[in-house]
Amino acid sequence: MQDERTIFENAAPEPLAARLRPRSLDEFFGQEQLLGKGKVLRRMIDGDSIGSMIFWGPPGVGKTTLARIIAGGTKAKFIDFSAVTSGIKEIKQVMEQAEKNRRFGEKTVLFVDEIHRFNKAQQDAFLPFVEKGSIILIGATTENPSFEVNGALLSRCKVFVLQALKTEELVGLLKRALADVRGFGATDIAISDECIAAIAGFANGDARSALSTLKMAVLNGETKEDGSVSVTVETVEQCTSKKSLLYDKSGEEHYNLISALHKSMRNSDPDAAVYWLARMLEAGEDPLYIARRVTRFASEDIGLADPRALEIAVAAYQACHFIGMPECTVHLTQAVVYMSMVPKSNALYLAYGAAKKDALGMLAEPVPLAIRNAPTKLMKELDYGKGYKYAHDFADKLTDMQCLPDSLAGREYYNPTDEGAESKFKTRLAEIKAWKKRMHDA
Repeated sequence: MQDERTIFENAAPEPLAARLRPRSLDEFFGQEQLLGKGKVLRRMIDGDSIGSMIFWGPPGVGKTTLARIIAGGTKAKFIDFSAVTSGIKEIKQVMEQAEKNRRFGEKTVLFVDEIHRFNKAQQDAFLPFVEKGSIILIGATTENPSFEVNGALLSRCKVFVLQALKTEELVGLLKRALADVRGFGATDIAISDECIAAIAGFANGDARSALSTLKMAVLNGETKEDGSVSVTVETVEQCTSKKSLLYDKSGEEHYNLISALHKSMRNSDPDAAVYWLARMLEAGEDPLYIARRVTRFASEDIGLADPRALEIAVAAYQACHFIGMPECTVHLTQAVVYMSMVPKSNALYLAYGAAKKDALGMLAEPVPLAIRNAPTKLMKELDYGKGYKYAHDFADKLTDMQCLPDSLAGREYYNPTDEGAESKFKTRLAEIKAWKKRMHDA
């Protein structure tokens, strides 16, 4: 029992991720697109030509660590500032200290975690100090800075996009944690490559999550008499039984995933569509929201190529409303697979877009008198409804009456495709236009 306690009592009380935080770019895992040989950020760091910047990326990809490495490499004072716990008063205090440092020739790197949580006034408080060089501002955000960082501040910062770590990068990180004395290097730990790969896959690109899961697996491993620890597949499975999916229903990932679903259906890929559907539902997305988007898709991307698509989408929405999760997953699956498989047409979407453009550009175009309603004597005296032809009174149920304003006469918005049932509408429309032309020429 003494050996079992010693494994962790001898370690620093910090989380494993903090103990293993890289001290240099050589120890840093991932972000080769920015830090590889000859890449822009690497050249800026190596050349000590760092300016204010924003790191945008998912959790656990090294935003804070990279800021610390930059501060160390430029021999600048590093100030870690949290947008969650700080206000304008704290900002001004830090800025005053940074200004004093500048007067004595010392650079200050101010790292602001979750900068998107600052309101506009708080973000504006940084501006004068960034402009005169009192600080090098490095902001970190998981949200799209185009939406969350005000334009004046964003224009003075270079944005670098950090990507989720690849599985093989996380595997390398976990193996280093097992070998490094700052991690578990002082303990003999038996864990298979299969288990390490499983932990890396579970982490979903998040280094912090990977290290936390590894620590949990080691803590729950079997401790032998000689002090060694054995981590089995069963132990890892228990530690990864409930996967936390990367999803924020109010953030960018929300829109990324619904975009992925929409574009997979448009590309007639039912497998991808069902996968993205599952990603959203299992992460807690409202099924009614998805059903509304599928209903939109039914007309925007299918339309009259298969008129039943709209019926099925609305039925799926009703099913979600009636029975909720998790039972309605199968109804949404039916809907997205159907949308993926049927013929596609965006003719209705294009028709409305073209008509909208004309409508907005010609808001004052008068309704032709023939198709105006005339409920009063005065309106009749003003020729409202004069010349109106009731289609049902004619043998072909057609008339040559003009329904568009004179300035738009002959304009065409709806151009049906040859896809699915829409080919029948195309044939019918061609017949109508040919009939009207004959009547016009007669």
